[in-house]
Amino acid sequence: MINIVCTAKPCDGLLYYSYEYCSYLNSIGTHACLIIISHPMFTEEDYFNAITEKYTFYDNVIVNDFAYSGVSLIMGRSMMTLGYKGRESYKIDQLLLLHLLFRDKVISVYSENHPVEYSQALEYFCPEEVIDLCDYDIYPNGEGKQFEKRIWFDIYKPIEKDIQFQYLFNGTNSQYYNAAKSVIQKYPDHGIMIYDIGIINSRFNNLVVPIPNVLGIFETYVYTKSILDPAPRIIQECIYYKKDMIFEATNRGAEVYKNRKIQKPNVENILNEL
Repeated sequence: MINIVCTAKPCDGLLYYSYEYCSYLNSIGTHACLIIISHPMFTEEDYFNAITEKYTFYDNVIVNDFAYSGVSLIMGRSMMTLGYKGRESYKIDQLLLLHLLFRDKVISVYSENHPVEYSQALEYFCPEEVIDLCDYDIYPNGEGKQFEKRIWFDIYKPIEKDIQFQYLFNGTNSQYYNAAKSVIQKYPDHGIMIYDIGIINSRFNNLVVPIPNVLGIFETYVYTKSILDPAPRIIQECIYYKKDMIFEATNRGAEVYKNRKIQKPNVENILNEL
């Protein structure tokens, strides 16, 4: 059995990747469980809504608890780092749970979001062993065995064509929101994805995630991330559903994923570590 640990917000890409790999492993006979340590600003219901809005089933998910102590998988190093950085905001049972999940063997997908804090997180949680997996197309100087994050489209709910505006933007954190704001005047018929937290500009068509049938309500996605985006799901989703894209900015991850063929998850190097 393997625990896939997620400390991300609901609707974050790493939550979706974590759920897909959990579901895929179970489909091939490897018992996996998604363990969500809920963000202090969100509830268990928020995570349930995020998953059930996107997928045809909700299974093998535990929030703020766990059923097995042993191997843990994190789909990005930030899942451990965010646990460390948020340690003063968690309830004591959540923090204890993170220590239990990260004390033994951890399979960690390489990322460089928090290069300094990740080392601090390792010292704080003190896992017995860490095995790295790495997408070398994104991180040519990374560490570990080759691994590429893939979307398991088989479990997506069917989308319905219900166009409500032409252009979609991602504004789910302040950096993304500001990047969208810098060009959004060029795209008046738009929607911008946000969390219902922080300050937003009421002049924009702000859409609080999770958004029902999000992939069916726009025609063109406008990509505005200039910083490294290691696994941009929306690009692969647009390719899969034949949506147009406009790149107002780009980065190494975006370039890789817009040229990457749609494939099912490959979990060989995860299974090898089990």
